[in-house]
Amino acid sequence: MEMITAVLGVTVPIFLIVAVGYGYGRVHPDGIEFVNRINLTLFIPPLLFFVLSEKIPADLEWGGIVIGAAMVVLGSGLLAWPVARGLKLPVKALVPTAMMNNCGNLGLPLTLLAFGETALPLAVVTFVVYVALHFTVGIWLVRGRLDLSLLVKNPIVIATALGFGFYLAGLHAPAMMLPGIEMLSDVAIPLMLVALGVRLTDVDLTHWRIGLIGAALAPATGIVCAGGAIWLLGLDPLTAKVLILFGALPPAVMNYLLAERYDACPAEVATIVGFGNLAALAVIPAVLLFIL
Repeated sequence: MEMITAVLGVTVPIFLIVAVGYGYGRVHPDGIEFVNRINLTLFIPPLLFFVLSEKIPADLEWGGIVIGAAMVVLGSGLLAWPVARGLKLPVKALVPTAMMNNCGNLGLPLTLLAFGETALPLAVVTFVVYVALHFTVGIWLVRGRLDLSLLVKNPIVIATALGFGFYLAGLHAPAMMLPGIEMLSDVAIPLMLVALGVRLTDVDLTHWRIGLIGAALAPATGIVCAGGAIWLLGLDPLTAKVLILFGALPPAVMNYLLAERYDACPAEVATIVGFGNLAALAVIPAVLLFIL
């Protein structure tokens, strides 16, 4: 009973905010693009900079989580590729959605609620790895070539570089600026969840078959690869739990945005993302029961 209460304590606040976003999206279907843009440019970058420069302990062994996260992303793609080929489904739809999961909208808030602020640096480092691979390997998969200009101009990448630079140099933002940076960063996570809820109003049943397969494939490949990484790298218990949680997450909304931009099966990708995030209502509590 205590375990179920602990799981509900993590998932209910998350899904409540998502539900609020869903309800808002049903009434006001337009304007979410602006909300996402302002979150990606004004709120998430301060969150990354603040955590990386101020919250990472000096003794954090983040090499393991970096390698582990990369193994989960790339390994999921290697497992999903033959599935897509074997079922004669578009690789550009099934493989990226298996690799690139919802580590921002769900991963960061779930980690914070499940394991507390101690685990947040691990989650942020994992998120950074996912973002870096999404804007390199992910774009290569859907476009056929890299677009480094997107990486260089991305506010998330810039904030990450600055945060790591401050951390490695032992620098800190001026004390009078820190409260403002922290207040901006506090907006990011709730707004991610609201945006996710709004996106769920766009679930399309036309491509239901690939939607169901993609929704199952993403957490399945992620959990398998996370287990392999934990075994090979000998990760500590907290890092292992964060990696399993991130591996179990549904496909990221960013998959749809990139598919739409590069005309890479956008309708199929949108269905996978929608089905996957709906399936997370059952998958995430089940995984939390296992790792908490």
